[in-house]
Amino acid sequence: RFNRASLINVGFLESGNDTDYIAMHDVDLLPLNEQLDYSFPEAGPFHVASPELHPLYHYKTYVGGILLLTKQHYELCNGMSNRFWGWGREDDEFYRRIKGAGLQVRRPSGITTGYETFQHLHDPAWRKRDQKRIAAQKQEQFKVDREGGLNNVRYRIESRTELSVAGAPCTVLNVLLDCDTNETPWCTFG
Repeated sequence: RFNRASLINVGFLESGNDTDYIAMHDVDLLPLNEQLDYSFPEAGPFHVASPELHPLYHYKTYVGGILLLTKQHYELCNGMSNRFWGWGREDDEFYRRIKGAGLQVRRPSGITTGYETFQHLHDPAWRKRDQKRIAAQKQEQFKVDREGGLNNVRYRIESRTELSVAGAPCTVLNVLLDCDTNETPWCTFG
């Protein structure tokens, strides 16, 4: 099953020392306003896809969609929890990590396009296995994971492809995540 948080942890670890911040960016959220700021989040975590702009999620503690963090701030949070298999809830738990680390989330100002700022291409009918909650997952998804994150993500790089996107170098990783059915029995169907 899909595990967005673990994949972001892997991306962070594999990015090396030549980057100073990360953009946690949902692949199904396309920015439509060129005024959106993707620059270095010097003053702390910067939530580009704030609740005032996201076409679907409008609650105050929402930090999903697009979030920029310095590498130091991401490490301070120990990354994201690896317990969230399937779609959703990992960013809600990450909000608690951000607050627990004493960080303040900043959001865009002066953007006048409101809910038309992004196009959201998420279709719940596609990949139903990633929508379903199974076993004890329903109870676990609301707990804060105080131990897991960057320190215990387990994975293998299956392949690495170097390419160029609009003239910028890009590395595409094919990642195989380790599914520990003792720790998270909901990581697989079977």
